[in-house]
Amino acid sequence: MKNIIIKAAALCCALSLSACASKKAVSVTPPDGSLDKCELRFSWWGGDDRHEATLKAIDLWSKKHPDITVTPEYGGWDGWTEKVTAQMNGGTEPDIMQINYDWLITMSPDGKGFYDLDALSGTLDLSGFDKDTLSFGRVDGKLNAVTVSLSGRGLFYNSQAYDSIGADYPKTWSDLIELGDSFGGEDAYPMDLDIQSGGTAWYLAVVYIQQKTGRQFITLDGELGFTEEDIREALDFYKLLEDNHVIRTVKARTDEDGNAALYQSPEFIGGNVAGVLEWGSAVGKYEAVLPKGVLEAGPLLADDNGNNSGWMIKPSLLYAVSGHTKHPDEAAAFVDFLLNDEECAEILGTTRGIPASLKARAALEKSGSLTGLSKECEDMLSEADTITISPYMELTRMKSFYNAAIGSVSYGTADTQTAAEQMYRSINEYLEKIKK
Repeated sequence: MKNIIIKAAALCCALSLSACASKKAVSVTPPDGSLDKCELRFSWWGGDDRHEATLKAIDLWSKKHPDITVTPEYGGWDGWTEKVTAQMNGGTEPDIMQINYDWLITMSPDGKGFYDLDALSGTLDLSGFDKDTLSFGRVDGKLNAVTVSLSGRGLFYNSQAYDSIGADYPKTWSDLIELGDSFGGEDAYPMDLDIQSGGTAWYLAVVYIQQKTGRQFITLDGELGFTEEDIREALDFYKLLEDNHVIRTVKARTDEDGNAALYQSPEFIGGNVAGVLEWGSAVGKYEAVLPKGVLEAGPLLADDNGNNSGWMIKPSLLYAVSGHTKHPDEAAAFVDFLLNDEECAEILGTTRGIPASLKARAALEKSGSLTGLSKECEDMLSEADTITISPYMELTRMKSFYNAAIGSVSYGTADTQTAAEQMYRSINEYLEKIKK
């Protein structure tokens, strides 16, 4: 995470330059400094581990603040962006929301889509956050959201599956490709990548090309940094993984899993898929479906010279308050509780990654809870020359371009050159459109 200080400030500027159509002005309820009896809605996405911990945290809040009821709204990631977008467009969004990094572009391009949290400083204590971490949530000078944790994707493996064939976790891209032969004889795979809404398959190909070229796929201000040839080579790399039995084809994945997320796949739960690429902040859902201690973190893949640059980090998620809320003080108090309360921190643990809040982090260190796969992933990323992900890379429409290209290459309906030309053109056109 060595680049994060410089890149965070650059991101703040980039978001303020986004020229998407502004939302209609809303009447903002000013804070009055008191906590009154009311009901708040709080929404988030995640796996069962995050859901269970958050519900327990809400129970703790209810004991401490019996007059302020928090009604939970939660689910899985697929379709969640579309649901919240519809709520935001209709002015029916929850009072407090867990939001994704790119939502600041689409839902608050002028900084007016969410409540300005600077106005709630009397209730929301942000002294445990450094300026650069807070800058991720600033749009046009307004603090629209607070970073909950910083995270990147890491590689995690089923230790039992690897032990059963005497294989070591790969350290280089060459090691990974060679593993296809070892697992192929067992009708299994050393890892797998999905092409659902998370864009995981394209992510790994991007890391490979970024490491090789030193170019960033999408810059922080929304410019395509890859050439058309870079995109073709990334698709070639993805196809190489399929052809060498490192990952399943899209057809095999669809036939065996249907629409199920990879952590719900019988192939993963049964050990036939022995590895995943996942956010350190969200790996708990994979860990939970395997016997305790079976899932382990592996090294970030490097080239044959040991260069492991090109891996990426971002705010894994942020908390925002609705600009429509009628209870800004109470909403701020609940966000403060989620971010800073010691007992709450122990309940939530690392289900949203390693806390960015120094107060929450200190609580976990004190209780000995700052351990596990999320921490191991963070430690490895902190030692690498990482790149801060552009929020434009995470946009839902952009992910549809990645997945369409990978799908066409996997099914053989297009060669990598044709798919790269289409993706290059589609990305450039969309980025130009969204920044107007």
